[in-house]
Amino acid sequence: MQSEPLDGNGNSETNLQDFVRSLNKAELHLHLEGSVQPETLREIDPSLSLDEIRENLHYSGFAGFLKAYVWVTKKLNSPEAYALATRRLLLDLRRQNVRYAEITLSAGVLLWKQQKIEPVLDAVIAEAGNFPDIRVGWILDAIRQFGVEEAARVFAIARECRESGVVAIGIGGDEERGPAEWFAQLYRNAHEAGLGLTCHAGEVCGSESVWQAIRIGARRIGHGIRAIDDPELLEILRERDIPLEVCLSSNVRTGAVSSFEAHPFRRLWDAGVPLVLGTDDPALFYTDLLHEYTLAADVFGFARNELRKLAANSLRYRFQSTASLANALFEQQP
Repeated sequence: MQSEPLDGNGNSETNLQDFVRSLNKAELHLHLEGSVQPETLREIDPSLSLDEIRENLHYSGFAGFLKAYVWVTKKLNSPEAYALATRRLLLDLRRQNVRYAEITLSAGVLLWKQQKIEPVLDAVIAEAGNFPDIRVGWILDAIRQFGVEEAARVFAIARECRESGVVAIGIGGDEERGPAEWFAQLYRNAHEAGLGLTCHAGEVCGSESVWQAIRIGARRIGHGIRAIDDPELLEILRERDIPLEVCLSSNVRTGAVSSFEAHPFRRLWDAGVPLVLGTDDPALFYTDLLHEYTLAADVFGFARNELRKLAANSLRYRFQSTASLANALFEQQP
């Protein structure tokens, strides 16, 4: 591993943005639908003006965000639209030197729109194949408030597609209206089928939501920031090496936390909880992974050795079982 050039005061001469870009890293909490930029939406539907698109993407609070997210998903009305969204996303990840991505496809929303999952999945997997420099795994996401029966349809397709690029299954949506414990048997079946298990929890609900996710077998927690309120839970996350997928800009823009200063990111890190950084829905939260790492440095005081560890975590905690990939990339870190 090469050391950074230093100035006369022993400080790195490398610009922070350049340093962050140079890190080999993965993006593990990323929704395809939430990555679609206004320009891409206009490609999909030329009848829309950019002003109209931006107006529909403008929101406040969590409910407003959900409304904007649903509006975007309704514009993705064909496998070709999803493929275009994938192409634009992977071009952006390449720009940021993201070497591996686990992209969540809102399969539960596809079923709600009465679209078939399989043709969309085939289209996005084929598009990802055009980017050999970025490894991609797919996570299928069920909507928890839609209930177990609807989720079972998503889980069954994930099992069928495990060999073609689906690496994990998860549940998102309303934590209160769809408790994780409902899905315990589905999670057991998915684990037996060799799928990775993740779960959105502890974003807007309390630490009990994270406990439920752990009890049903989740090996990564989407968000999980309410764990900060429960010392016993923090200990379990450390002991069992269960990482939280923290999305800083997302949490502030949805109102999950009131400000960056109120965010428990630094306290979670100092408590020894495994953490990875993600963007969640970068187009809707006006961010990218470089920006999230920059926030970690500028707002939360992360030193460069800590940013390196965050990048290493993102490779370590991926679901795709390619250990040689993570080892090789980490050894190349600047």
